[in-house]
Amino acid sequence: MKSATGSRTTVAAPLSPPLVKRIRKKHRLFLLGAGWLATRALMLWLLTHDQYPLLGRGGVAREVWKLYFHWYGVLRHGAFPSGDQLWQYPPGAGAVLLSPALVPGLTYFQAFVVLTLVTDAVIVLALARAGTRRGSTLLGAALWTAGLPLLLHIPLARYDVQVTAFAVISLLAVPRHARTSGVFAALGALVKVWPALALIGTPRGRTTRQAWTAALVTVVTLLAVVEALFRNPFDFLRQQGGRGVQIESLGGTVLMFARRAGWPVRTRYQYGAVEFVGPHVHLVAVGSLVLTGAAFALLLLWRLQNRRWTPATPYDAALTAVLLFTVTSRVISPQYMIWLVGLAAVCLTSRHTTQRPVALLLLAATAVSAVEYPAYYGEVVNSTWTGCVLMLARNGLLMSAAVVSLVRLWRSGHPLAERPETDASSWISDRIPAYFRTGGELPLNR
Repeated sequence: MKSATGSRTTVAAPLSPPLVKRIRKKHRLFLLGAGWLATRALMLWLLTHDQYPLLGRGGVAREVWKLYFHWYGVLRHGAFPSGDQLWQYPPGAGAVLLSPALVPGLTYFQAFVVLTLVTDAVIVLALARAGTRRGSTLLGAALWTAGLPLLLHIPLARYDVQVTAFAVISLLAVPRHARTSGVFAALGALVKVWPALALIGTPRGRTTRQAWTAALVTVVTLLAVVEALFRNPFDFLRQQGGRGVQIESLGGTVLMFARRAGWPVRTRYQYGAVEFVGPHVHLVAVGSLVLTGAAFALLLLWRLQNRRWTPATPYDAALTAVLLFTVTSRVISPQYMIWLVGLAAVCLTSRHTTQRPVALLLLAATAVSAVEYPAYYGEVVNSTWTGCVLMLARNGLLMSAAVVSLVRLWRSGHPLAERPETDASSWISDRIPAYFRTGGELPLNR
């Protein structure tokens, strides 16, 4: 093209859409990586300063350098803890507690934290990889990156990040590698039973047969190996059965308000947690078990009656299942939120998920959990009004999330039961994170 003066000017050709998308994808991945590094650095700083009152006066880190290290010493001699009320975990937990020996030159505590961060990085990479596939989004990786630090430094001093990694990988493997999914679900179940629920939403037919068969073979084989190599691998069953009502559970919240009203219950440290003891506390514990059984029945009924499987159904079903079992449990420790954030992140990797409002509720519950423990744990133990309100807020959010999760899962499998969504939570959850789903373009209409 010639200008008015006769000189020739060139017009740059516009970038092709695929190139624009690649640039945007790299930009989002860069932001994701930078966010992970910044938040994990903050978590490490909090862990090194956890002697402050609002950070637990050293109680969070003590779990690793004292209790885990004690069990490590027992396991190194070829035996699982016997008669130890605090040991309530399946045999696979022993492998996680022994793993710091693989990192030479560091103390047990340092090696444990390093391995936890490595596992955390594996999770975000797996979520990011899944989010870059066709029909997927990076919102799941963003949720995990931003959601885990809401628990402050707790995730670095518990082995729940490692357990969550098994469940995340198991779920992400369902569409393409059913047997691999079953193996990872089994490995997670051998560490902390709940990852077995990752298989509850596998599509009927070949996928379910392959995943469940692989899981069963893995469990039987590894239990046989553990039985041959270690002493007392199943002693944990006796300790788990003796647990009561932890103060942070749903039943514990009821007892907290009853205590404020004058009911003669008190708290005691036992089985590794602060639990309620006193008149009729046992009935509350039994009630929790009954509710857990009812939750299992609901999930079984859903699976039998579900009419439609979408790419997100296995993810959504796993989150619903773990949520139901969590809210009906006799124990809801703050680290349980790690599981739920991880499963919600898997759900949000798919554009077909029904669980976006649930993810928002879980983020709110996670933030309240960090306020309740470690900052105001003394208030919760003593059942002050502050402690009561904090537990009511956290467990109320979890209950709401469980109900919404189950309803939305059920409707997704029964198309005739679906109704137009007009609630504010769905509108907000569909639009605020749109940058990560659409490459920076906000959808104005559904």
